[in-house]
Amino acid sequence: MRIISGKYKGRAINPPRNLRARPTTDFAKENLFNVLGNLVNFEECDVLDLFAGTGSISYEFASREARSITAVEINPVHYDFIRKTALQLGIEHLYPVKANVFRYLKNCSKQFDVIFSDAPYDLDGSEEVVELVLKGNLLRPDGIFIFEHSKKMDFSNYPEFWQLRSYGSVQFSMFRMLDADHTTEL
Repeated sequence: MRIISGKYKGRAINPPRNLRARPTTDFAKENLFNVLGNLVNFEECDVLDLFAGTGSISYEFASREARSITAVEINPVHYDFIRKTALQLGIEHLYPVKANVFRYLKNCSKQFDVIFSDAPYDLDGSEEVVELVLKGNLLRPDGIFIFEHSKKMDFSNYPEFWQLRSYGSVQFSMFRMLDADHTTEL
């Protein structure tokens, strides 16, 4: 696994063998960040990375100098790996949180510019994350929510649904919380 672009471009991240995460593929990650690069000013973004796993997505945002990144992961081995990797890279604005994502979302009072979720594809009820994010006032106006999922899921019926990006077996459903003044189609 490597960091695709930005300040830490090319840095290899080598998770220990006991990490059971399924990191987003480099191909999908590179394409996602190409899309995001045209939509957001990373340096002005507060990011929430749900089911952070290895921290791969968090490191990409940090490498692009996002203002803050909160990485939520319940697995203690994964949480420790994210924490230690952030320290090794000298990332001061990445805040690992050891918590259950569902509980975290129900109790979170902060708003974010970008929220990314990569729940395990086989996690029962993972689609509840979409409801919790969209109904929980967690996205700032014009914020973007990206939900990574398998081809079995379809979220196009949500009013906030914006687009689907497909990269091999990886699907990104993207949602926008439009500002009341922002009525043009993106």
